Amino acid sequence: MSLTDDLTVVQRCVDELTRAVNQLPPEAKGPDLRRVRADAEHLRESVALLRATATPSVEQPAIQPVPKPVPKNVVPIPDTPYDNSLWTDSDDEGLGARDRHAP
Repeated sequence: MSLTDDLTVVQRCVDELTRAVNQLPPEAKGPDLRRVRADAEHLRESVALLRATATPSVEQPAIQPVPKPVPKNVVPIPDTPYDNSLWTDSDDEGLGARDRHAP
């Protein structure tokens, strides 16, 4: 087998692994499963790098990146500064109130 044939076989295997990992039930959570998903993504990226550095041939298809799934419970945080009036009635943390002295 040539290098491109070997890389094609490896790409198919990594694609099957990624599909199998993504089909695991949602209740299967934990650090171990996150590690497996991350490792599968790293394998995909490594194979893509190998294919990109291999001698390009005419029959070799372009590698399309797989979009990463977006978590459902992400809360966007704006980059604009907070309104300073929100902090007028708060004490400086660890320093006590402005009008009182420390003991």
